[in-house]
Amino acid sequence: MKSHNIRTNSVFAVAGMVGVGKSTMTNAVASRLGFQASFENVAKNPYLEKFYTDFERWSFHLQIFFLAERFKEQKRIVENGGGFVQDRSIYEDVGIFAKMHADEGTMDAVDYETYMNLYEAMVMTPYFPHPNALIYLEGSLESILERIEERGRNMELQTPRSYWEEMYRRYEEWINSFTACPVIRLNINDYDLLSNEEDIDQIIEKLAAVMQKETASRK
Repeated sequence: MKSHNIRTNSVFAVAGMVGVGKSTMTNAVASRLGFQASFENVAKNPYLEKFYTDFERWSFHLQIFFLAERFKEQKRIVENGGGFVQDRSIYEDVGIFAKMHADEGTMDAVDYETYMNLYEAMVMTPYFPHPNALIYLEGSLESILERIEERGRNMELQTPRSYWEEMYRRYEEWINSFTACPVIRLNINDYDLLSNEEDIDQIIEKLAAVMQKETASRK
């Protein structure tokens, strides 16, 4: 099936809280459109496991690592002329994770200022275009926690529920005020990409409709 006139140089980002299925969605959309999938460099992140054992000690290191990796990926996307689906956006790193640690006191104020100065310098370069659309995955907190438990990552299972509750609240606030690009909100209980192949076509149709509406509004 064709890609509903979605431009081949488009860039989409998949956003949402830990456990909502961003990687699965990224793979499905990229495969359906013939795009490249861009994933977080989790396996090679030297700080991730340390972070979950000591937020205050490692939050700055973790966020700097992700910021650098995200920017390198942005550069690669631009140099390849688009045609990518990104697993998580840089906006989440800045607007949720780094800010949450600064607000909660698990990132030093000076470190947070350094982080934001670096981010702001990056967004002023030609390698930092906004995505054409953001696919936002959401659901109830209980549904998301069930998924986190099912995938069984020790570092996540050992994380206090209060941390997930705070992250969930911040994601809701963040997406309600997000304006960097058009947003498609999908409830994780409304589709099953692993069992129903037709679900991805319906999602692509929603994506195409948002893109067409955005194009029309510019004319």
